[in-house]
Amino acid sequence: MNTQREVDEFVKNGHREYLPHVSIDSVIFGYHDQQLRILLLRWRGLEGWGLPGGFIRRREPLSQAAHRILQERTGLEDLFLQQFHVFGDTPYRVRERSPEEFIEKYGLDIGHDNWLFERTLSIGYFALVDYSKVTVRTDFFTDAYQWWEVGEIPPLLFDQNEEVEKALATLRLQIYHQPIGYNLLPEKFTIPEIHSLYETILGKELDQRNFSKKLLALGLIRKLDERRAIGPHRSPYLYQFEKEAYEEALKQGIVHTY
Repeated sequence: MNTQREVDEFVKNGHREYLPHVSIDSVIFGYHDQQLRILLLRWRGLEGWGLPGGFIRRREPLSQAAHRILQERTGLEDLFLQQFHVFGDTPYRVRERSPEEFIEKYGLDIGHDNWLFERTLSIGYFALVDYSKVTVRTDFFTDAYQWWEVGEIPPLLFDQNEEVEKALATLRLQIYHQPIGYNLLPEKFTIPEIHSLYETILGKELDQRNFSKKLLALGLIRKLDERRAIGPHRSPYLYQFEKEAYEEALKQGIVHTY
């Protein structure tokens, strides 16, 4: 939706194509240069930041809708995407804002009984991307984007800070249960690289020797007969994720947190 005509049509008749009571919010984590950040969009006219999101088409599977919304916002496909919570304690998106305010800010013809002002449940998903590869797309309602460090997230519109906190807590809880690094590191990586990734996500220091031993013992990574030349007398071995081992370990319940 990028033109006034498209938005007017969505506002008036969107309930015919989309489910009016359910939406999706995406907490998109980006990892690059040893930093963990979250993608936020600035809402035009509302002077605030919020999460990328969207509605579910009536005949669209939920997971397909989540991937579609992610692809529309980032230009990326086939990413790690995890449902983590359903939010419904307060109305979603417009929440405490009135139809008059939306008419003033966006020039929309919205009545008090418009479907956008009905109480809506928001299904939260988080995604993991290399944000240097993302092509962010804004729409009619948003005019800018920014990658915010996880420790510097501003107060968000629509009470979405709760969603960010829940997503980050879930990501940290599942870091040893899912092949999260598989989506954030090169196909071949060094132990310092995966060690740095896990420390960044968890927000704490990990003993590198013990950390690598446990990942190897669980069969979640494997050492390759290759080295990376990074300087004089510095050629560390390369490793790869054993994605099938991750999935099997998860089925058997043998992946533990440290």
